Amino acid sequence: MTIKKTGLVLGICCAALFLALLAGCGGGGSGKTVKIALQAPITGDYAYEGQMAKQSVEVAAELINKAGGVLGKQVELVIVDDASNPKDSALAAQKAVSQKVAAVIGSYGSSVTEPAADIYEKNKMVSVGYGCTAVRLTMDKERKYFFRTCGRDDAQGLFFGTYAVETMGAKRIAIMHDNSTFAKGVADEAMKALEPYMAEGKTEVVYFDAITPKEKDFSAAVTKLRETKPDVWYFTGYYPEAGLLIRQARDAGLDCPFIGGNAAINDDFVKIAGLDVAAGALMTQEPLVTDVTTDIASQFKSLYQEKFKELPSSPWPVYAADALYAIVGAIDKAGKLDSDAIAEAMRTKMDGVQGVTGALLFSDRGDRRDVPYKMYKVDPEGKLVVAEL
Repeated sequence: MTIKKTGLVLGICCAALFLALLAGCGGGGSGKTVKIALQAPITGDYAYEGQMAKQSVEVAAELINKAGGVLGKQVELVIVDDASNPKDSALAAQKAVSQKVAAVIGSYGSSVTEPAADIYEKNKMVSVGYGCTAVRLTMDKERKYFFRTCGRDDAQGLFFGTYAVETMGAKRIAIMHDNSTFAKGVADEAMKALEPYMAEGKTEVVYFDAITPKEKDFSAAVTKLRETKPDVWYFTGYYPEAGLLIRQARDAGLDCPFIGGNAAINDDFVKIAGLDVAAGALMTQEPLVTDVTTDIASQFKSLYQEKFKELPSSPWPVYAADALYAIVGAIDKAGKLDSDAIAEAMRTKMDGVQGVTGALLFSDRGDRRDVPYKMYKVDPEGKLVVAEL
């Protein structure tokens, strides 16, 4: 009887010790590392963006670790692939949660980010989006643990409307989207921004319609668009369609300025359209890393160039790196790997926290504060430069 009692007590003590060890490994802090996940389209339609995001976060992690990591530990990255679609996004989020990471970076695309953000919210895990600009992500639903380092559609739409009318003097404007959450959101916000100008008779929107993504032949849409005789054509969708659209439009004789939203133009767009057509295309865009001059940007660009030979050709991968800097900064301010403390730090304690693109400050709703926009242009060599019109 005494032996049985002793065995029972020993078993309880061992179980308690095991649970304590498990608790010590939770929240992304295991041994000498802090685990942070990147959810991105490593495969799928936007794998080009996903690969650049992965590379950018790897560079940021290396710089952070060389500087001492966080809480005396090194940052360990966990990569989960959402393949650019909502179904796989939910699976990727569940995978990240199962690995008990401290926080998550991701993802690219608002409709892909949304289901993942809901899962992270349910599991009280901080997630920081880097390429998800839909206003509704922070305004239609209150999420305690969701943040983003990119700007919102309403800011981009306002920038386009102001630039098209006041800088370009456009009297007839065409707006085309692809019915995705992101593209439709930017298009709607652009229309809102143009309403005061239309009320004053300064401009009119002569075309507002959608194409079907993943199609190859846009001749019907291009013909309809050409008949409206626009002064400016704004396409708010993604680069695979943008490259085909501008090529087919130019072949059909539509020669007005083409302006892409900030997912429409990158190196792949130039390849798809052909340099002869892509050169001169414009894009509403947050500053590219080539035009950022912070101390961290200098370190980032140098190491990225050394490892991957050329810099990211869109802003989203750099915002993924910024998301890592924001998470690490918030963990440092919180002083512990606790989601509530990290989220609170993200909202109230980020003074002095810097990323590649500058200060990382967030509103109560989780939006990045003070995101600037510029108009970019594809130069004769196929590179994006700040437009001077």
